[in-house]
Amino acid sequence: MPRSIYRIARKELAAFFSSPAAFIFFGSFLAVTLFIFFWVETFFARNIADVRPLFEWMPILMIFLVASLTMKMWSEEKRMGTLEVLLTSSVNPLHLILGKFLACLILVGLALLLTLSVPLTVSVIGGLDWGPVFAGYTATLFLAAAYAAIGLYVSSKSDNQIVSLIATVLVCGLLYLVGSDTLTSLFGNRASEILKLAGSGSRFQSITRGVIDLRDLYYYLSIAGIFISLNAFALEKLRWSSESKHPGHRRWRLATILFAANFLIGNLWLSHVAWARVDVTRGRIYSISDATRGYLRQIQEPLLIRGYFSAKTHPLLAPLVPQLRDLILEYQVAGRGKVRAEFIDPLKNPELEKEASEKYGIKPVPLQVTDKYQASLVNSYFNVLIKYGDQYEVLGFRDLIEVNARKEMQLDVKLRNPEYDITRSIKKVLYSYQGAGDLFAGIKHPVRFNGYISPDEELPEVLAEFKGEVNALLEEMKGTSNGRLDYAIKDPRAQGGTVAKFIAESYGFHPMRVGLFDPRSFYFYMTLESDRKIVIVPLPEDLNKEALRRGVEAALKRFSASFLKTIALYTPPSPPVNPYMRRLGMGGGGKQFELLREKLGQTHNFAAADLQKGRIPDDADLLVVAAPEKFSDKQLFAMDQFLMKGGTVILLTSPFSVSLTRTSLSASKHDSGLEGWLEHNGIALEESLVLDPQNEQMAIPVARRLGGFIIQELRMVEYPYFVDVRAKGMAGENSLTSGLSQVTLNWASPIVVDEKKNEGRKVTPLLKSSPKSWTSRSTDVLPDYRLYERLGFGPADDNRAEQTLAVAVEGRFESFYKGKKSPFLNETETKIEKDAKDKDDEGWVMTSVIERSPESARIILFASNEFLTDETLNRSTMGGSERYLNSLQLLENAVDWSLEDRGLLTIRGRGRFSKNLPPLSRNKQLFWEYLNYALALAGLAAVFFLHRVRQRWAMRRYDAILRLERT
Repeated sequence: MPRSIYRIARKELAAFFSSPAAFIFFGSFLAVTLFIFFWVETFFARNIADVRPLFEWMPILMIFLVASLTMKMWSEEKRMGTLEVLLTSSVNPLHLILGKFLACLILVGLALLLTLSVPLTVSVIGGLDWGPVFAGYTATLFLAAAYAAIGLYVSSKSDNQIVSLIATVLVCGLLYLVGSDTLTSLFGNRASEILKLAGSGSRFQSITRGVIDLRDLYYYLSIAGIFISLNAFALEKLRWSSESKHPGHRRWRLATILFAANFLIGNLWLSHVAWARVDVTRGRIYSISDATRGYLRQIQEPLLIRGYFSAKTHPLLAPLVPQLRDLILEYQVAGRGKVRAEFIDPLKNPELEKEASEKYGIKPVPLQVTDKYQASLVNSYFNVLIKYGDQYEVLGFRDLIEVNARKEMQLDVKLRNPEYDITRSIKKVLYSYQGAGDLFAGIKHPVRFNGYISPDEELPEVLAEFKGEVNALLEEMKGTSNGRLDYAIKDPRAQGGTVAKFIAESYGFHPMRVGLFDPRSFYFYMTLESDRKIVIVPLPEDLNKEALRRGVEAALKRFSASFLKTIALYTPPSPPVNPYMRRLGMGGGGKQFELLREKLGQTHNFAAADLQKGRIPDDADLLVVAAPEKFSDKQLFAMDQFLMKGGTVILLTSPFSVSLTRTSLSASKHDSGLEGWLEHNGIALEESLVLDPQNEQMAIPVARRLGGFIIQELRMVEYPYFVDVRAKGMAGENSLTSGLSQVTLNWASPIVVDEKKNEGRKVTPLLKSSPKSWTSRSTDVLPDYRLYERLGFGPADDNRAEQTLAVAVEGRFESFYKGKKSPFLNETETKIEKDAKDKDDEGWVMTSVIERSPESARIILFASNEFLTDETLNRSTMGGSERYLNSLQLLENAVDWSLEDRGLLTIRGRGRFSKNLPPLSRNKQLFWEYLNYALALAGLAAVFFLHRVRQRWAMRRYDAILRLERT
């Protein structure tokens, strides 16, 4: 940098700090910034550990800040008559401009440095992601550079500081207004996108999210370059005589025009360069993930991603359209020619609108739009179609966005996690399409079918016939497997019973019997084995070839990563309810799990399981049991045998049940019927509920007397039974809690794991309460603030301890029915006996007992009946909280982790770079808020002190120079 630029900058800085106005200026900027952060944006009520509100206001604050800095830089020179001296000096006019420009940026940088206390304190409170903070400060400096160049040019055109201030504010304000939602909402999607490309504020949003894009940075540099060129031309023009014309004047004008044109053309050229950007967020959440790329690599046929977006839509949805368009285009790039992206407005193309409606069920949604003159309804499209082969999925705006109430009558609408939503849809259509194709295409390692079956003479007649069907099917499938399937049929009693001993010890396979008193026994077990993974193939309900084919194919799919998995879900029976009322968790009584059912159905095949017939659907890969009630022996046997086959059982159960309605809240003892089974497997649930001072608020029904009437109302209060589990209470190294910063367990009971019974198994505590939590056996779950002022419940001081609320146990389990008879052997006649009499019966019922599971078996227990019921989840949203999504995400993680399908699990937690704030009392909130005020004042004092020190050093230096000149 030329020394003259540095000297000019130092002169401007010295002039700025020569009066108390400098510190009034910095103090005002800090006061406004902190007021906006803590009062306008309500940082603590917002409950997110980020500083985006600090930067969201910078495009506006910088207008006034920079205009105040630049208003006198040339105007004062003109008024004092020193501009002519500067222009006739040996200093290059461009160096004069750059020196003042540099001084302005240094002052803006100093002002921003004084705000650094905000991200520092937020980082201490809640674990801040510093990537977006760095990006935000970077964007602010580039934005300030653009505004400073505008301010300097305007100042050079007037000798009045006030005129310069107002004109700079107007020009910069107009540049901000061009891309604002206020203006773009008046135009269609395409026109609004063009306007956003020209807006200083709209360009700023992408960077503050944590994505530094070369196109955005160049935009600010181009504005700075254009106005610096105009500033140089304006100063040069002051040298010209008003009467004379010189060829050099034309060259100056032409050069200025060329400079401005080149900066503008550079923006147009870079608009097509989408790769020149850096995602600085933790986990690179705004970049296409490796998991998504993995799914795209499986594509063999063309994949279509089509966006249906109306030109006229709701103003809150309009800014989301370009974000979705950019993301979909990134899918097209990542697909390497196998993904095609399209964007259409159905309202402008009747044929495509008809296709969207008739073929894909895509219809416009009426949205109310209010402008300056009237309120009206607009039929708007906001959908994304993902199509692969003959399979397709449609995402609507309810699938893609989330709405938060920031303040009364003010909504914050943003994309929830678009990569996850689009990728899960791609996975679903991809696997659904492949499911109808080659079964063995997705199986990497050879699979061996082992049939442990007795000779025909030992089998009942119906099974002897069925054995022939087994051999015929295996020979047929082997021929179409391209060498990936082999099979062997073994007699367990051959060779002295060596095989029988092996399968008894390894799998718990013991001889079957036709009836309770029939002395004849036989073997009929089937397994598939590949790469040290074993899947047990159950006997089909209908003893025929096609039923067996379905069972074998379902088992084979568990060895492939290219098929959609099937989840069997048990929920307690409940009376019929209107679907809309059920979704809201209202009416009908009983526990409703519609939100859970809908969430699981988005990414997996879904099968209901009542377990009353003693078996689980053959194609089920995982069993979820929610709030079981008085399980019968048959239901328990079905669940036990599913575990013995190497399956995963996810349980949501507790010894207490809570009845929650809009006007009442009560708890009672709950009999799940699983107590003995859990204890047999080394897990026990204490008959108590956990209360924690670290909790989430809840809307509690409260009766209030008004005159002679009693009014029932809901009031948000701290509720210790809603245990707020944070990072310290989670299994940090376990991917099951991946992407979660907080989970709420509602009315949870302590879990006790028997280490002796679980010896040799892997036990992972997933969720724990805080060390200050306590337990209670009381069924009174309504708070009493007359006795206990703060929390409404009295803690037992001698009972405070960390409690385990969720646990995962993996390994080999012994059957609860080991050494016992199957519940179905107590029937008056068995299925086989009926088979011989009536071929039109209901189907085969397993009468044998598998006594030992393979190592792949898992039990995952969440000690709560209510934490995923519709009423509980909807009650969590009453306070404007979106934390309920974490509970659903936790179970989705558990499912993907159990099925070893970790792709979506890694994407699901990438929706936000920020975390929730930890629970803070009112006193702690005030402490952190006032600490920021104190740090701001301390920063101002430090700047004043450094200025005084530098001033005294300069005075001594000048005194020394004067003394030398005198001597």
